[in-house]
Amino acid sequence: MTILTIDFEASCLPRHGRSFPIEVGVAAGDQYRSWVIQPHDRWTGWDWTIEAEALHGLTLEQIAREGLPAARVFAELVDHVQGRRVVADSLLDQYWLDELAAAASAPTPFVIDHIAMLFDEQRADDARIAAAVAYADSFGLPRHRAAGDALWLAALTDDLMRIRSCPPQPLTLLAAPS
Repeated sequence: MTILTIDFEASCLPRHGRSFPIEVGVAAGDQYRSWVIQPHDRWTGWDWTIEAEALHGLTLEQIAREGLPAARVFAELVDHVQGRRVVADSLLDQYWLDELAAAASAPTPFVIDHIAMLFDEQRADDARIAAAVAYADSFGLPRHRAAGDALWLAALTDDLMRIRSCPPQPLTLLAAPS
């Protein structure tokens, strides 16, 4: 089964308040897709922190203007994931997928596995994990944007699984075309 990595960016971390997803990216190998998500009415009054904004570089006004409706992002994401195992490096990604599904008035369509499951399945020791992290870091991918983080995790996963057909390339465009 093909592994697809996923990453969400959000309005804040849940420990800072009610958090909603603002961007989602998926990647496999050097292929990626990302979506900026318009704030849904469900999230009105939820929290937005300047720390999160500084980290991902997206303003609330920008996602409102450039983002796509949550239902459309959800439908395209579900279509894109079809038949693949989805892996993330944060347990919070499942929370944000659940929030996106709720905004689309749909059940959560898949479960996101944590990268630690792959480490265990591959019997990766600390040295093997460090080597996979170094491999992913070697591409200098932009971080704290969903596509860049998903590509970084895909590179780590590929190295861990010893799949190195096409290394990820630095991104110039992080948002999916409308």
